[in-house]
Amino acid sequence: MKSKRPHWIYYREVFRSKFQAKCIQAKLEDNWENGYEIGPLVEVKRLKTNKYIVRYTYDEVM
Repeated sequence: MKSKRPHWIYYREVFRSKFQAKCIQAKLEDNWENGYEIGPLVEVKRLKTNKYIVRYTYDEVM
């Protein structure tokens, strides 16, 4: 059985600091805390330009 790769959705901004990106990550995760659905998997990634992006997925298979 072949494992499916997640389909990532990228947040619309690029951030100068990791702190800014982590704040967006927390907001995305908190919006689903009391929901009835499984929350998204959220990641902060550093780019080669030393800026940060936030990406998330709703796929349940990891």
